[in-house]
Amino acid sequence: MELISIQLLQDLGTLTARNLNYVTQLKNESSTALHWKAHPKSWSVLECVAHLNRYGDFYIPEITKRINKSTHKNSKVFKSNWLGRYFSEAVSYKEDLNTMKTFKSMNPLHSELNESTLEKFIDQQHQILDLLKKAKNVNLDKTKTTITISKFIKLKLGDTFRVVIYHNERHIKQAEKVLKKYNE
Repeated sequence: MELISIQLLQDLGTLTARNLNYVTQLKNESSTALHWKAHPKSWSVLECVAHLNRYGDFYIPEITKRINKSTHKNSKVFKSNWLGRYFSEAVSYKEDLNTMKTFKSMNPLHSELNESTLEKFIDQQHQILDLLKKAKNVNLDKTKTTITISKFIKLKLGDTFRVVIYHNERHIKQAEKVLKKYNE
């Protein structure tokens, strides 16, 4: 799959801004709404966001480090490989959302959460927007990052951005559905 690098970064920036705006608006919701669950093993709105924060805690420093160390100048075209396509497709949002098993360390179920969970996500999204701007100066193919499941597997930076941001969209949509059910 071949994409124009600058267009990819702009599209991911637009999606990040949309996620950021939604979570910013969640600050207007009641604590009851943000903590509500359809059933005890499902996630609340805050748990959806906390899950994303845990991934942000890994990927934001990792992406920052790799961009700062990269000596590969930008290229006009980004070519995703099979591994990047697999991971980005696996975590991307689909209307008939397939449930996935979450690693225990990334599962926020029953965590003590409050509005600071939203603030952390908002801060992380601003950092991602800054990283997307910085990424315009590096090669999205040749700059590689490790991933949460193994330090031995590396993804191209373009694919890492896709995985992180598509995963964010997936769980923001999940949070939207939880809030909609609460309001029914």
